Amino acid sequence: MSENWHLLGDIGGTHARFGYCEDGESGYHPIGTYKVAAFPTFQSVLEQLKSDIDGLALAQSAGGEACLAVAGPPHVDTISFTNSAWRFDRPMVLDMLGLRAVKIINDFAAAARALPLLDASQLEKVGGGTPEPSAPCVALGPGTGLGVATLVTSHAGEPMVISGEGGHVDFAPVTNVEAAVLDFLRARYGRVSIERLCCGDGITNIYQALAHHRGLTVEHATAAQIGAAATQAEDALSRETMAMFFAVLGAAAGNFALTLGARGGVYIAGGIVPRYLDLLRRSDFRARFLAKGRFADYLSGIPTYVVTHTELGLLGAAASLNDPPSAR
Repeated sequence: MSENWHLLGDIGGTHARFGYCEDGESGYHPIGTYKVAAFPTFQSVLEQLKSDIDGLALAQSAGGEACLAVAGPPHVDTISFTNSAWRFDRPMVLDMLGLRAVKIINDFAAAARALPLLDASQLEKVGGGTPEPSAPCVALGPGTGLGVATLVTSHAGEPMVISGEGGHVDFAPVTNVEAAVLDFLRARYGRVSIERLCCGDGITNIYQALAHHRGLTVEHATAAQIGAAATQAEDALSRETMAMFFAVLGAAAGNFALTLGARGGVYIAGGIVPRYLDLLRRSDFRARFLAKGRFADYLSGIPTYVVTHTELGLLGAAASLNDPPSAR
């Protein structure tokens, strides 16, 4: 056991994943994955985490720092989550777990930071293009919400993450059917962001909007049910829903690639897309990524990948913990 152990967390709207690393390690060791819905408060999940940490005998060495990747703005005193009711602050974590410092980053900042650590076996390429070394990369992830972050390289060759809330930019329909979906969702929400379509609840939003547009009966209540039904030839509404989901995601990915000059590639992470690789490959995802008029040729050189690593946030949190201050 090394002198210090350091806590790592990837805390989203559906799952909270925790791990640890020891001094000098570049990777991580898992502690546990907890369902957000099973714990009414963040304090209650910390109590379970503390019990699990004690079971690992980590008390033999001193608790060091924590790096927690959260699905929400990290630069506030009280951390709140965009898609869950959990709240916490740094003193709560310090007091309950006996750590000396807590660093908070956005969950997709962690995802972007992990990109250089992935190998080919953890990536599924969709379409053409070749990544340009040291060029910006974008991580884009539909899950409980839609995360977006950018990885750039400093003049000194250090990785640096630009985080934000790109999932909440406006949704812009391209087809007449997408315009009908926008009208349906605007009546429900007022303003419609791309996250209203490109996440788990977004799949159900599209499904319900298309059912209304087509005059069909809603038969499925969850994104998992719709995704499973989309693989069945007789369920045309679910197939159209998933096709639109991937088309809108591809259009958004192309917009981010243009905005950020992501010649290093666009990487689709999150919990949804890896489950439906066959549907993705049969969809217009890549065609809509490229469909940017005069800049189609520019985008054709940018590769798109699906990340299949299942704990990308922990990997990125470990890397962020060890980054020099200039790369934080």
